Amino acid sequence: MVLLFAALCSISSVAAARNVRKLALHDLDGNKTRLSDYQGRIVVVNFWATWCGPCKEELPRLGEMAQQYAGQNVAFILISIDEQKKLASVRDYIAQQKVRLPVWIGASIDMLEQFSGTNIVPATLIVDEKGEIVCSINGEAQEGDVKQALDWLLGGRKGPPLADHVKRY
Repeated sequence: MVLLFAALCSISSVAAARNVRKLALHDLDGNKTRLSDYQGRIVVVNFWATWCGPCKEELPRLGEMAQQYAGQNVAFILISIDEQKKLASVRDYIAQQKVRLPVWIGASIDMLEQFSGTNIVPATLIVDEKGEIVCSINGEAQEGDVKQALDWLLGGRKGPPLADHVKRY
């Protein structure tokens, strides 16, 4: 399976070396949020938008995975790239879908591209305990993509290293 995962990935050392600890946005209540608050935890960061069909398919899957990894050193964060004037749409969608993951707002296409290497949503980053991106998944992340990265990190990085970029579009 690791070989299959590696075959689906392209190597991007720039993404692997990028530290996202300084990422700071706001939650849906307007409170400032920082990725550095998750220092010492593995974090799955998902960039999404209310107008994105694949994002809507992916969000429930991420919620289920968050439940599967509950009690482990893993957090899931959803970051909307919707424009600020669409905040009501983001709130409505989250409430309607009963999303229980933290939702951050205020991201932009530029921020998405800076961290994921592309301007395509959805995009998912797997961030290690030190705030380093170890894998980015551009396009709709499959359950196996996320789980393999999380299990590799939780297992002490044993086995072949992850490829740092998965393209799913």
